[in-house]
Amino acid sequence: MKIGNIQLQGQLLLAPMAGITDLPFRNLCRRFGASLAFSEMISADTSLWASRKTQTRLRREGEAPPIAVQILGTDPGRMALAAQVNVDHGAQIIDINMGCPAKKVCKVAAGSALLRDEGLVAQILEAVVAAVDVPVTLKIRTGWDPSHRNALNIARIAQESGVQMLSIHGRTRACKFSGDAEYETIRLVKQSLSIPIVANGDIGDEKKAQQVLKFTGADAIMIGRAAQGRPWIFQQIAHYLASGEQLAPPQPQWIGNLLLEHLDALYTLYGARHGVRIARKHIAWYSRQMRGAAEFRQEINKVESTRDQLDLVKRYFVDRGIGDKAA
Repeated sequence: MKIGNIQLQGQLLLAPMAGITDLPFRNLCRRFGASLAFSEMISADTSLWASRKTQTRLRREGEAPPIAVQILGTDPGRMALAAQVNVDHGAQIIDINMGCPAKKVCKVAAGSALLRDEGLVAQILEAVVAAVDVPVTLKIRTGWDPSHRNALNIARIAQESGVQMLSIHGRTRACKFSGDAEYETIRLVKQSLSIPIVANGDIGDEKKAQQVLKFTGADAIMIGRAAQGRPWIFQQIAHYLASGEQLAPPQPQWIGNLLLEHLDALYTLYGARHGVRIARKHIAWYSRQMRGAAEFRQEINKVESTRDQLDLVKRYFVDRGIGDKAA
C-alpha cells in the first residue's frame, strides 16, 4: 500500500492510542511487523507543547521511518500550523484525528465530534493538506451515532481535499467501544473511493484480521487495543495472512524478557519515578492471560522503584518458569 509517495512494506498498522503508543511501544510494534505506527495524538494548541506530556509525545529518537504523527484540533489555521511544526520536526505523514470518542475531546468539538460538521471537516482537511508537502491521512468513525452514519460523505470530502489515506473505526462515536464493530460502512467506503482505506475495530487475532480484509476489501487493517501487552500480534497476523498457519503463542519467559526490555525503554523516556507508574498498565496487559495475574498485579502496583518493579517482573515471568502460555 502506498500513502502518497510513501510505500509501506505491509498492510498492518498500529492505531494511535493516547497514553499507549509512545516511542517505546511504537518501536516494539514496528519490530514485530507493523508497517506504520502512529503517535499519540498531539493537540494543535501549541501553547500546550511546553508541557512534559506533549514534549514526551514529540520524542522520536531512533524511530524507523516512515514517522506518522497524529494531530487533534478544531481550528483550520491551528491545525495547519501544528502540521507544519511536526513536519519540521521529522514527521513524514500527518494524520488528523476525527475519531476519538473521549468525552473531554468531544466536549470541545474535536475528535469524532467533528463528524457533525462536514463543512468544518472540509476546511480543516484543505488547510492541512495545503500547509505541508507530506501525505495527510485521516482517522474517523462511521458517524456520530447510529442514526447519523455519514462516513461515506466524510470520506468523499477527504478524498476531494487531497487526503491520501482514510482509516475507519467501525463504530459511531455514541457506540464508543461497546457492541460489535460494523464493517459494512467500511466496505461501502472502500467500494466508493480510490484512496487507500484502512479497517479498524475488534481485530484481535489472525482469523479476524483475514475475515475483515476479505469482507471490507480494505487495503490494510489497523490494530489498537489487541496490541496492548501483545506487540507481537503483528508478527502473528502477518504470518497467518502469508501462510495460513498460526504461530505458536510465546512462552512466559520470552514475554518476560521482552517486557523487561520494554520497561527499560519506558524508564529512559519518562524517568524512573514516572516510568514506574506508566509501566504498570503495560505490565497488567502483558500478564493478563497468566496464572496468578491478579495477585501479581496487586503486588507490583505497590512498588515505586525501578529495581523492585524489574525484580518482580523477572521473578514472575522469567525465573518462575510458570507453565501458562500467552493467548
